[in-house]
Amino acid sequence: MRKMQAYIYVLVAVVLAIGYIFVNIYNDFKKYRNAADATMGQIKVAMKKRLDMIEQLLGAVKGYVKHEKGIFESIARLRAGIDTSENLGDLETETRSITGSLLAVAEAYPDLKASEGIQNLMEAIVDVEAEIARHRYTFNNVVQEYNTMQDTIPSSLIAGSAGASKLGYLEFEEKIQNPPDISVS
Repeated sequence: MRKMQAYIYVLVAVVLAIGYIFVNIYNDFKKYRNAADATMGQIKVAMKKRLDMIEQLLGAVKGYVKHEKGIFESIARLRAGIDTSENLGDLETETRSITGSLLAVAEAYPDLKASEGIQNLMEAIVDVEAEIARHRYTFNNVVQEYNTMQDTIPSSLIAGSAGASKLGYLEFEEKIQNPPDISVS
């Protein structure tokens, strides 16, 4: 009889241990998914902040810029697209193009480039670029952890019941390697 009780206790302990492991792995999937979602939200906020800086820069150089109205419309469209876009790379490309053209205008006019307001805006854009890069790095690290869990045992066995499907990395293609030159000289 005591032997039977010992087996039951061992069986209950094993079931509880397996349950504990299952719950921890399930919670890890949810934790990494939530971290990825939160980091993506931070990236979108930083991209909106970048658009605000670009809009301020445009306001500061507007007397020198042709097609100013079109750029303001593009910025408004990009700002609206950040929340709905699945591919932030396209928004990144267009934003960098606008930034590059505005900075080229600032470079072409020495009195404009020497303006303290323009220099402050250019420095703010540099800061936002660094912020976006940090968030992108964090997002990709979280995605790597999340996806690795789906490829390794025992978590791969639990992935389906946790509703986990692989996440894609955030890539801005070659634009990452060639950021716009926004140095303040």
